Amino acid sequence: MTEKSTGSPITWPEDPSLVRHILSLSGGKDSAALAVHLRDRVENIEYIFHDTGKELPDTYEYLERLEGYLGQKIVRTTFGTTFDHILRIKGGMLPSTHRRWCTDLMKLKPFENYIGDDFCINYVGIRADEDRVGYISHKPNIRAVFPFREDGIAYEGVQRILEESGLGMPPYTEWGRTRSGCFFCFYQQKIEWVRLKRRYPELYEEAKSYEKPNHINGNVFYWCGTESLSDLEQPERMAQIEGNWNKAQIRIAKHQPNRSLAETLGGLHVEPRRREGCLICQL
Repeated sequence: MTEKSTGSPITWPEDPSLVRHILSLSGGKDSAALAVHLRDRVENIEYIFHDTGKELPDTYEYLERLEGYLGQKIVRTTFGTTFDHILRIKGGMLPSTHRRWCTDLMKLKPFENYIGDDFCINYVGIRADEDRVGYISHKPNIRAVFPFREDGIAYEGVQRILEESGLGMPPYTEWGRTRSGCFFCFYQQKIEWVRLKRRYPELYEEAKSYEKPNHINGNVFYWCGTESLSDLEQPERMAQIEGNWNKAQIRIAKHQPNRSLAETLGGLHVEPRRREGCLICQL
């Protein structure tokens, strides 16, 4: 497998038993499919999940289902505090595309702390049809490998792996969400906020409660750009977002002749060529 590492060169042990094998799960389809793909290929592999405490109920359900398939417990890492505590330290400034402290403090650091100074092969679920690098630790004792790329497994292959295993796609895809990660992830599309509102109104309310003046400059930060969740949840606005989304899917369907409109509007078969988001959260 192709390996990439960064940082100062160090001498890796010749004894393979001294190297740990770790797959970091996000609760998404790609890392779940990779776990299935590697189950009988890599001995003593460790599965870990970085729990932010702000995940969707669907994510926990999916991980439990995956544990049953793997026959192995998935280790839940923590970051020693809570999102709300960190937010207070940050003066109430919500994370955003320009301030991704959530990924750094709640995902990346727990990952590196879990590994410590041990030598580790980190299995990453980037597919063969994706042109991106993903998270690569700067620690020289961690090497990233990309089995799907090596084995030529693209989006359709991931779907097939999950279907044949009986695991299926993550439950949140059934109601049109495309990503794992926190329920208030700022990378989600507005149509996904609408769907969150319909599916989990209590989580939408919780996300909305964070939109208030911060302690640094008194400005209010919104999860989705310049539009507040209070505005977004207005019936007319939600209808507009859903209407625009349907029109966009019809345009996409015209370029995907092998897929029916019903399939496309279901929202499960349109895989963006390039996904936005933090890879450790959403692979």
